[in-house]
Amino acid sequence: MTTYKIVMLPGDGIGPEVMDQAKRVLITISELHNLDLELIERPCGFEYLHETGEPWPEGTFELCRDVADAVLLGAIGRADNAKTLAVGEHSPGRIIVLGLRSGLGLYANVRPVMLFPNIMHNISGEFRPLWPVENVDMVIVRENTEGFYAIQKNEDSALSGVSDEVTDKRIITKKGSELITRFAFELARGRSGAPVDGKRRVTCVDKSNVLNGCRLFRETYNSVAWDYPEIGRDHKFVDAFTLALLQNPENFDVVVTTNLFGDILTDLAAVLQGGLGMAPSANIGVDSGMFEPVHGSAPDIAGKNIANPIGMILSMQMMLKWLGERKDDDILQQSAGDLSRAVENYFKNGRSLPIEVGGDADPSAVTNKIIEQLKKINVN
Repeated sequence: MTTYKIVMLPGDGIGPEVMDQAKRVLITISELHNLDLELIERPCGFEYLHETGEPWPEGTFELCRDVADAVLLGAIGRADNAKTLAVGEHSPGRIIVLGLRSGLGLYANVRPVMLFPNIMHNISGEFRPLWPVENVDMVIVRENTEGFYAIQKNEDSALSGVSDEVTDKRIITKKGSELITRFAFELARGRSGAPVDGKRRVTCVDKSNVLNGCRLFRETYNSVAWDYPEIGRDHKFVDAFTLALLQNPENFDVVVTTNLFGDILTDLAAVLQGGLGMAPSANIGVDSGMFEPVHGSAPDIAGKNIANPIGMILSMQMMLKWLGERKDDDILQQSAGDLSRAVENYFKNGRSLPIEVGGDADPSAVTNKIIEQLKKINVN
């Protein structure tokens, strides 16, 4: 039996809270499917920095790079970290999140946007249905190692005093653009197409009417698209896309965009899902994968026992699927499929929903229901 080593980095805020729930689900899956999973947990983040002076224990990066079959990350960030945040290159967010993305070559940030049954949207303080479930099923693929977030050499580690002018550098390369665009087209090949018409398409989102880097990104997209004649092409400027995303989400299948735009757009897209707590993500490279919920550390609700664990659980589902495909392991892939069904069945049931989407279930209660569904699936 193959042993899979999963490195778990709970991090800050609600990170440890949702990681605890993911661990419960992962242990249940390993028992139901007789999987040999070695869970290796390491502290990290701003809390750990304030306690020890280091963002994570020595050797943690090497553990993720050389030992882990996959990495699960909770969240990095704190509400009272203003001074720490100013220390640019020493920030835990920079060292851990950007460091892992860059150091492990995780060039693709993959964020599914899917609406489950019985989910209500809290807009203007009201829980109400806004979109039909069948209208929301897309994946936003974000370039993950370039753009404004690229780790650059010889840059100032912090701003000292007040500056009248600051320049942020954006790095866009043809190689990086081609890599992420090809990833998006390959992903579209395995999907069922946009909800509106069932046609597979990849939408390129940029600002190529103004920015040179985006012109290169668009040109590269157009060049790669010729290798996929069966996949439809689509272009949107980023400002127009924000409108179309909320007005007509059913038009989109796979969306590919640059780093900063993707970061912003996927938070907006989470509105279509019911909130940030519903949104999972994967960071994928050639040889490595790191999986994390989109919501961040959410310090305003940390410790209140109201966090939504769904984004973390679905990120873990993406991990199982990716690892199963990478290792050609049918049991892992079946486990991923079972977990996907369990989450969908839980929402179809419509009872004990997360507090974030108008329910009354705390994180543990949500997880209990999903584990219950998992066991039902494996009995049947």
